[in-house]
Order: sequence, then structure tokens, then C-alpha cells
Amino acid sequence: MPSLIVVTGPCGSGKTTLAHRLARRIGCPAICRDEIKEGMAFSLPGYRPAPGDTLNQQTFTVFRDVLRVLLDAGATTVAEAAFQGPAWHRLLKELGSAPNARIIECHVDPETAHARRSERDASNEVRQASHSVPNPVFTVADWRGITLDLPALRVDTTDGYEPGLDEIIDFCKAEQA
Repeated sequence: MPSLIVVTGPCGSGKTTLAHRLARRIGCPAICRDEIKEGMAFSLPGYRPAPGDTLNQQTFTVFRDVLRVLLDAGATTVAEAAFQGPAWHRLLKELGSAPNARIIECHVDPETAHARRSERDASNEVRQASHSVPNPVFTVADWRGITLDLPALRVDTTDGYEPGLDEIIDFCKAEQA
């Protein structure tokens, strides 16, 4: 049975890096919401992100549809996005409560997250397309995680991974009861 491994957390918490590492170790695709939006923004000359822009909804739809195709084909998939809990709840419902789903929620202190995001945005103009407002002040106070009754693992990404990558892999491969 394929697994859907959801990697979530606030911006700058190391989600994309972890998602790609997990996918390489497990041997499955990593589908990252921001990478989809960046690819779509690339084909729109002069695109600038703005709160509520239509590209956000289009990206959500493509992200969902790609995940659905992979899961329907029997492919274990790592899905990564900075969606708040309600958006993940909607997505998982639209996917039909994906088989063998599990949640990995990345956490990091606000200063590290802000520094990561600032460095990323300064070094890669394409990554800026992922964000509704360029260089917003990072806060974790408003972050709402996934509250569904699914296996979940909290990972601190401040300095490496705690728990370690091997433990995270074991969590991803574990059979659901």
C-alpha cells in the first residue's frame, strides 16, 4: 500500500530539504508545493506574488492533482508544503484520506527560520515566487499544525534533525495499526 508522507511546518523550518532527503532515502518522489508554484510563475513574465493572487489556488489544485495521480498509481509520495492545518485537512479530504498517511511537522526557532528564509530569498529570485509577501517577518505564534488522527512526528531542524534521519525514515516506513 502506498504511503503519503506529509512534511509540513512554518516557512524556514527545513521542510523542503527534509522532504527531498526522505524521498531519496525511501526511493519515492517528493512533491513540493513551492516548487510547483515557482515553475508556474516562471512561465508568467513579470509575475510578482501578492496576497490572494490566483496562482496560489492554481498551485493548490495542481499539487492535489499530482498527489492524486501518484497515489492512485500506487506510488509512495512525500508531499511538502507550508500549509496551515485547515488547508492540509481540506487537501487530505480531497485525496480521500490518503492511504497510510503520516505527518512530519518541522520546527525551528524563529530566528533560525527567518535567517534561512532571508538567505534563500536573497540567493534565489525564483524562490520569491512562493511567498505571497516578499520577506515577511517570520512568526511561529500563528502556526496551526495538522490535527487529524494520523501518526505524527515532530522534528526539530535547528541543527540537523532531532530525532535523527534514520528514526524519521523508520517512522515513514512503519505499518499503520
